[in-house]
Amino acid sequence: MTGLSLIAAVTVGAVIGGAARILAVRCRTAPWWLPLAAGVAAAVLATVLVRMAAAGGPGPTLVEFVLQVLFAGAGVTLVALTADRPAPAPGKAR
Repeated sequence: MTGLSLIAAVTVGAVIGGAARILAVRCRTAPWWLPLAAGVAAAVLATVLVRMAAAGGPGPTLVEFVLQVLFAGAGVTLVALTADRPAPAPGKAR
């Protein structure tokens, strides 16, 4: 992975996570950093997978960028849907 690919992944993930934090109502109860971290982690994962599959060139490619956006969106969506679940009350069975 090149440094430029890593910078692109962090930027894409932070932008997607930040947009989700601003736009998503369900993310309000989650910590502010959680959607950002999920977006960055998912975008970096996409970059690693593209590099492992040897589908990219020496720098960031369109395929890599599209996968970063898709992975970051999926990661932030997953966090938004699961992060604000209320904790079960003590002593209550499910």
